[in-house]
Amino acid sequence: MRIDRKSWRDPLLLGTTVPLTLLMIVFFLVPLAMTGILSFQTTKYYRLIWTWDLATWRDVFGKPFYWTIMLRTVAMSLVCVVLSLAIAMPVAYALATRLGSLQRHVTILITFAFLTDAVLKTFGWILVLDKNGVLNWGLSYLGFGPQALNLLFTPSATMIGMVYNLAVYPMFTIYLSLVRIDRDLQLAAYDAGASRLRTFFEVTLPLSKPGLYAGAVLVFVLSLGAFLEPKVMGGGNSPMASELIRQSFETRVNWPLGAALTLVLIVIGALSLAISALVAMRRRRVASPA
Repeated sequence: MRIDRKSWRDPLLLGTTVPLTLLMIVFFLVPLAMTGILSFQTTKYYRLIWTWDLATWRDVFGKPFYWTIMLRTVAMSLVCVVLSLAIAMPVAYALATRLGSLQRHVTILITFAFLTDAVLKTFGWILVLDKNGVLNWGLSYLGFGPQALNLLFTPSATMIGMVYNLAVYPMFTIYLSLVRIDRDLQLAAYDAGASRLRTFFEVTLPLSKPGLYAGAVLVFVLSLGAFLEPKVMGGGNSPMASELIRQSFETRVNWPLGAALTLVLIVIGALSLAISALVAMRRRRVASPA
């Protein structure tokens, strides 16, 4: 869409763009700039010293400890994306095509779970995964012995919490893509002799990719900042980047380090968004070569 230069003097356009621009400056660019400035400062005896020094950045890029946690965070986020999509795709497909009259009720249940506070849901998993929780009680009833699984305060428990809290996002994005697919295309595939499985992989799945991409990006970005699940269900034994940032600000009182790690995490998230945007643009060009 091309914007005429004269339109910038339009009061209606100014009235809609100026407040949004001010909000972006005040609540995003200014805090981001302050975080960047803070990352170049130093601390001494738990006191912030205003100067310009690269010591914090040398620590961040030079010490393997920080990159180990960053890489763990990215790896956990990628695994969370895969598991969330694996759960969300069948649920969204059933919602869009199979549930019929139950579709509205299931949608309400999923929405209710989405709106429930994540703190309550996460702490609820402790009752399930604890040594004396519901899961071990069920396993012992089946003959596996008491405390057959010791999942709580492990990376697996963290992953369960992250997938549980985030899988609902791709459910909605994939569902919206599926309901927009022209039913005639699927019927044409059936008329051509394709089985249901082949129709799904050659018609339904390719056309639902926008929802898959959007859901994957949402889950990945939100996983990068996951704080509650590693703390509550992981017990802090395998900290992720958000926990390291919290400790830098609160426990160590090393604000420059926390600011630098925050910027690194923001850059990782921004790169993932940029890559997804490039993929979407490329797909659009392939779809409409003219």
